[in-house]
Amino acid sequence: MSQLILFDALRNTRDLGGMTGADGRKIRPGKLIRSGLLFGAGEKDRRKLAGLVDAIADFRTDQECSEKPDPGIEGIRCFRFPILEERKAGVTRDEDSYEEVLKNMLTDAEIARRYMCGIYSGFVSSAHCRSQYERFVRLLLEDHPGAVLWHCTAGKDRAGFGTVIVQELLGVSRDDIMEDYLMTNVYLEPEIQELSKGIVQAGGPVSPEAEKALRYMFAAWREYLDTAYDSVRERYGGFDGFITEGLHITPAERERLRDIYLE
Repeated sequence: MSQLILFDALRNTRDLGGMTGADGRKIRPGKLIRSGLLFGAGEKDRRKLAGLVDAIADFRTDQECSEKPDPGIEGIRCFRFPILEERKAGVTRDEDSYEEVLKNMLTDAEIARRYMCGIYSGFVSSAHCRSQYERFVRLLLEDHPGAVLWHCTAGKDRAGFGTVIVQELLGVSRDDIMEDYLMTNVYLEPEIQELSKGIVQAGGPVSPEAEKALRYMFAAWREYLDTAYDSVRERYGGFDGFITEGLHITPAERERLRDIYLE
């Protein structure tokens, strides 16, 4: 699986290096890094990022970037690929989105579950989402002396599906992709606990229904990724079709990605 990179303030920053891809080849360490929010990185974390990363791909909305901007680190190029065109409660983590979750999403866990499944289906069906993921893949096709790091806020949904695209391009098995996706829950558990405490402080004890809804909103679930794969199959016949028709990545470009990132 991807390997956690230890930072003082970053909880879900992982190197895909070592995962098995096409023809049994391994992903090169120190080249592909998935992450959550970088805003809290202190001086020590920034120095570590500077030694690892060549380019950062930020998947967040304008509002998220304005509220919690990425740290400016000398020598690292920064790119913005806003996967979502607008605020989405529970996915974008701006202040307005958080308030919407508190008001509308925690009273019925089933509503929260269906909502998140819809988000994952939208990663595939939305022309805007596909165009931003295509721009991200084309960044990966460039030469990078260090790693490319991509992130959203939690590193779960937008960055999670971006990771799936990278892994599929490199030939990682579906089982390994799913296992790596679900490992996010291990690293995000402290954040989910903090969110639960915040709800208690805002309005009192968390009911069992609200706790279930909270986890549907802020944890990774197998069903979400299954929903995305179902959407891929319905629209493109499979992930190969999604790559070529949805993301406009040619077979030659896919081979170049494997030459760059597999050893």
